[in-house]
Amino acid sequence: MRSRGERAVDLIAALFVALVLLALYSPVLINALFSVVALDDGRIVWESFSLAPYRSVWSDPDVIASLRNTVQVALFAVGAATVLAVLFALYTDREGAVGRQAMELTIYLPFLLPPIVTGLSLLVASAQLGVSRGIATIVVGHTVFVLAVTYRLVRTRLEAMPRSLVEASSDLGASSLQTFRHILLPYLLSAIVTGALLALTLSFDETLITVFLSGDRMTLPLRLWAMMRVGFTQDINALVTVVLAISIALAIAISVRMKPAEFMD
Repeated sequence: MRSRGERAVDLIAALFVALVLLALYSPVLINALFSVVALDDGRIVWESFSLAPYRSVWSDPDVIASLRNTVQVALFAVGAATVLAVLFALYTDREGAVGRQAMELTIYLPFLLPPIVTGLSLLVASAQLGVSRGIATIVVGHTVFVLAVTYRLVRTRLEAMPRSLVEASSDLGASSLQTFRHILLPYLLSAIVTGALLALTLSFDETLITVFLSGDRMTLPLRLWAMMRVGFTQDINALVTVVLAISIALAIAISVRMKPAEFMD
């Protein structure tokens, strides 16, 4: 039996956690509230409750085009980053890999630097190469940005893999491709999926790097940023709520995937 003091401590801890969560997520809840009800001189008009702002936002062709660009960039960037992460992890995991430290520094640096520095550097590079800014440059920027996350997860998983699995595969006469397909890829799959989800979340929300590389193409965060310049309306609050809901859903999916024992089995 737990003592009365222990139960009191548990109750206080639970209340403290609840207050912290309320403080963290209250802006999200307030924004969602003001997307369905109107304000009149600082007073909430409850009788104005309506989902019309959501219908208005999603009937806006500019918003739909921005969402399409966001999804397109995210899918291409995450796909490229995932493939590169697996290739780089397999190379740096080899004994005697040449330039391992320099390669890892190159991978991690864009993620560790402030996004404005990364975006400006990529802008200068694209200008020097004569590449027009657009979806392609945004994809490159997002790929460079999220590569560190996918690489770190795949590399950690690969380091935890028993070497005897690969050795046994070689002893049984399997080729390098067969070993990768039947041994390495299934073992790395959980890290690849988790890294892809995390990269998708980062790409979906990325704004600063996109500002430098977008040219005349708009992603959803950039569209939202442009709309907020004229003030907050119910339509803007509805769009913010949708963006936050998608981000939170992706974060929940990542938290479910990233179990403590995932990289240790």
